[in-house]
Amino acid sequence: MFPKVHALLKFKFLVSASSRGFTIPNSAFRITATYSTICQNQVESLREEAVEHPTDSVEIFRKWGCGEDDLSNIFSRKPSLRRAQVTPLLSKFNLLSSLGLTGSDIVKIINCRPRFLCSRINNCFEERIEFFIGLFGSREMLRKALIRNPSLLVYDFHNKVKPVIALYEEFGITGNDLIAMLISRPTLISRTSFNEEKMEFIKKTEVSRGSKMYKYVVSLVGISRIETIREKLTNLEKFGCSEEEVWSLFGRSPFILTLSVEKVQRNMTFVLGMMKLSPKVVLRKPFLLFCNLEAVLKPRVLLARKIKEMDLHPQVDGSVMLTALRMKEDRFLNVFVKCHPQEVATQLLEFYRHAKGLRPLAESSKKIKRTGFPF
Repeated sequence: MFPKVHALLKFKFLVSASSRGFTIPNSAFRITATYSTICQNQVESLREEAVEHPTDSVEIFRKWGCGEDDLSNIFSRKPSLRRAQVTPLLSKFNLLSSLGLTGSDIVKIINCRPRFLCSRINNCFEERIEFFIGLFGSREMLRKALIRNPSLLVYDFHNKVKPVIALYEEFGITGNDLIAMLISRPTLISRTSFNEEKMEFIKKTEVSRGSKMYKYVVSLVGISRIETIREKLTNLEKFGCSEEEVWSLFGRSPFILTLSVEKVQRNMTFVLGMMKLSPKVVLRKPFLLFCNLEAVLKPRVLLARKIKEMDLHPQVDGSVMLTALRMKEDRFLNVFVKCHPQEVATQLLEFYRHAKGLRPLAESSKKIKRTGFPF
């Protein structure tokens, strides 16, 4: 009788074990396998993996290449990541790695946007990735886009991402042009909005769909607020430009919309006041608005006056001045400074360096600390 009972209990144990699985106690994670398939070697290897399994978020970050400086930066900007649960955090790292992102890529993303890991990146993950691979054409291009803007994995896929992409495609911006805009303008999806007034703005630039500037005009108008565009338009009108001329300028050089009102005011004041140029020159040569006032415009104009006072040649005036302002530093010095005898060149170089060292009164007191992506 007893042998039969023993056999019955043994059979019942095997059935129960195969249905529930085995769990190794005191391990960092659960190991599940049927009694009939697990073997001694597998148990040993799984125990070794259990020992190596991260016990906290710090170990996970270090495993993916974060140094002490990286950890300090991440935890100072997002302290809650220090107490993050291991399993969800590890899952997110594995998802990012599956997209071809290397350890250095992930560290770069986390350094600049640590709150990214607090978002649910697994929502519609497979559908989202399939859509983006079709859009960007390859996983490598998708990887570059994600490094530039990891929020592509966070945006509302059905209510934000797909409608915005469809909207730009309706404008005729597709393929490589759309990819370029998504990578160069990371706020394209989150900030794009169009209405009748913005459509009128695009028409006023008189840029055709076939123009190389068309995609920039549409995207910059799309991500800009109406009030901001009006403010930048009015700012240039104050210096003697008509509304039609300003819209034409935006069409030929749309990146002026990325410049702050303050920068345009300072450059226009210098060009019109110190250089005595007409606003029409700025409309023809918009690079004058992009030049760094303190590092390029002011020191080179002052050096040109010094050369004129010393009656040296070549003179830096007229159209030559506009050419000189566009030169790279080494070429500018070779053409207008180092071409003179050693003693004169040394004097001019010292004057030029002093002119570059001049700063506005409050410039030295500015403390600009950039953290994260510029969007």
